[in-house]
Amino acid sequence: MDIEQLRQLQAVADRGTVSAAAESLHISQPALSRSLARLERELGCALLDRSGRRIALNHAGKTALEYARSILHEERLMRIALSDLANRARSLTVGTVAPAPLWRLTALSVERFPERMLSSRTMRQQDVEREVIDRGLDLGISRKPLHYPAVRCCRLMDEDLAVSVPNGHPLASRDSLTFADVDGEDFLLFGNIGFWRGLVDEKMPHSDFLVQEDRVVFEQLSLTSPLLGFVTNAAYLAGEMSGRTVVPLEDAEAHVSFYLLAHREASKQALELFDWIEAHADAKENGEHHGKES
Repeated sequence: MDIEQLRQLQAVADRGTVSAAAESLHISQPALSRSLARLERELGCALLDRSGRRIALNHAGKTALEYARSILHEERLMRIALSDLANRARSLTVGTVAPAPLWRLTALSVERFPERMLSSRTMRQQDVEREVIDRGLDLGISRKPLHYPAVRCCRLMDEDLAVSVPNGHPLASRDSLTFADVDGEDFLLFGNIGFWRGLVDEKMPHSDFLVQEDRVVFEQLSLTSPLLGFVTNAAYLAGEMSGRTVVPLEDAEAHVSFYLLAHREASKQALELFDWIEAHADAKENGEHHGKES
C-alpha cells in the first residue's frame, strides 16, 4: 500500500465513478481499476460496491477512507513543514535602517548566491545592533560601524541625499542647498525610507510631506508633481528625471555610510554572503553615483 493508492481511494469516493476519478488523477481507467483491486488484496477485504459504471464505498471502504484522509492530511502537513524548512535554509533574515543598502545587498547576493533569498525588516539602528548581537538576525545593515567582539562589520555603501526641484522653481538655480533652505517647502515623499524619514522630520519641522506608500504610484507622481522631492545617488535608483533639477544637500547628515553586520557565529550561509560583500562591495560601489527619486 502506498500514498498514491490512498489518494486514488479518496478520488473515487469524491467523484463517484472510476472514470471520473481516473480523469481527475490523470491516469487511465484500467490502471486505476487495477490499483484499487491491488489495494483491496493488500488490505484483505473489499472496499467498493460495484454497480455498473458507478461504485460506492462499502462499510470497510468508508472506514479505510477515514484513515486515508487522515494520512493524506498528515502527508500534506509534512510536505509543508519540509518546504518551510528548505526555504529557511535558503533564506537569510536581514534587518536594515534604510531601503537602498538592502537593495545593494540583494543585488550582490543575487550575483553570487542566486538561489538564496533575503527576508528583510526595516528597523531602528539600536534594534538592528541588538538583534545582530542576540542572533535574532542573520545580517544587519547599520548607519555606523559596530565595534563589538562578537560581531563582524564591513562597509557596504555610501548614500548621498539631494533635493529634486521642478524646473522653474526658484531653488532650481542653486548650486547646493541645506535642510534649513528647504524647511517650509512641501515635499512628495516615499513611505518606506527607513531612518531618512526621522531625519527630514527633525531637520524640516515646518515642511509638509505628502507620503505615498506605493512605489509605482510614487514614481508616477514624481514625474508630474509640482512638489519638491528627495533623490539619492544609490545606483539601483538611477534614472533621468525629466523636468526636474537635482540640487545637492550640503548638510553632513545628508551623507551616510552603511555597514553590514554579522555575528561571528552566524550561519554558514550568512557568513559566506558577508565574506563576499566584504571582498566586493567597495569595488562594486566605485563609479555608481546617479540620481533618482527616493
